[in-house]
Amino acid sequence: MQRTLLKSKIHRVRVTDANLNYEGSLTIDSDLMEAADILPYEQIKIYNIYNGARFDTYAIAGPAGKGDICLNGAAARMGAQSDLIIIATYANYSEAEAAAHKPIVVLVDSQNRKCADKAIIDLAVVK
Repeated sequence: MQRTLLKSKIHRVRVTDANLNYEGSLTIDSDLMEAADILPYEQIKIYNIYNGARFDTYAIAGPAGKGDICLNGAAARMGAQSDLIIIATYANYSEAEAAAHKPIVVLVDSQNRKCADKAIIDLAVVK
């Protein structure tokens, strides 16, 4: 049997822009993508903490170190600049893999930069 588990998430990252006229997706700072093991064009799930919106799209790499998080295309209707969101990825794991699995949790500061001084979440690998 395969189980679908959280692979990684970027927790409480701030939306820096929304571009309705782009063809779709979410632009993510490439440093954060690397930390969360998210590939360009990988399916991602977005959870908007401010308005409760939950939706799927795909990731596009933004410039490293700038903290860019941009809702593009139709996704721009699901949030606004300054909203806090959670970006999550999921993967399928065998029973044996699932037993040992620890998701990656990337915590960020107010500038959307990886932050090491946040509390460590039990059962997860925090980066």
